[in-house]
Amino acid sequence: METVEDEEQGQSYLTPVLSHALFPAQASAEAKKLYTALQEYAKRYSWVGMGRIHKGLREQVRLNDLSAIQKPHLFFLPDVPSVPFFPRDAHRHDIEVLEANYPAILAEFKAVYQRGIDSKSGWTSLGPKGQAVFLCTVQSLCGRKLCSCPCTYRTLLSLRTFISSNSLGSAGFWLLGPGATLGSSYGPTNTRLRCHLGLQTPPLCELVVGGEPQCWSEGHCLLVDDSFLHTVSHKGPTDSGPRVILSVDLWHPNVAAAERQALDFMFSPDQ
Repeated sequence: METVEDEEQGQSYLTPVLSHALFPAQASAEAKKLYTALQEYAKRYSWVGMGRIHKGLREQVRLNDLSAIQKPHLFFLPDVPSVPFFPRDAHRHDIEVLEANYPAILAEFKAVYQRGIDSKSGWTSLGPKGQAVFLCTVQSLCGRKLCSCPCTYRTLLSLRTFISSNSLGSAGFWLLGPGATLGSSYGPTNTRLRCHLGLQTPPLCELVVGGEPQCWSEGHCLLVDDSFLHTVSHKGPTDSGPRVILSVDLWHPNVAAAERQALDFMFSPDQ
């Protein structure tokens, strides 16, 4: 049976979690919004397993002020072991599923590419040198983009760790034209890994993450933690065509099930 002393100790333990006053006053509006969402989630479900998320929200202000090789700008989950490039074993099942469906996914990319890169076809242009993305996300299950790539859509649904229920996750075809370089940047969070399936990989295309260079290979996947400082370049000849990948966001293997559920709630498109 719990004693009064036990109850007081429990309340003392929860005080820094439940008190708005102890949340950093200099936190950004986005961090405060996420903190409010975490409190709402805990009221509906439980605070159990929320320690790292709470700690991450409190420390985001300090992290943003640091000069570091890994600095996710939106949300950092503490105590998550990470490296710029992960081995295949971290998500072997999902990688094998994507690679097995490479021919069909490539064919669907070519079909949407041949219709032209414009907003009416579902493309978003990101720059003057062939930078464009065609998003295929499960957040809108009946969306026109998804229906135009049924095999890719079914493949995404068969993955075990695809981030399909919150705004941190997406999947899509990413193009980079010859001569283009995407400058150094950080991804929004370390709770995900980006899986790059090479669809068209001309020579002299390179991805540098955390100072480590890698090249894509057609039909094969790279597992990347893009919360590390990274750059992308295509230094091939002008007639080599665009570099094309299918980028799919997967949960970091060290993010627990309870944390995934909470992050789905906090980063829900409806929040």
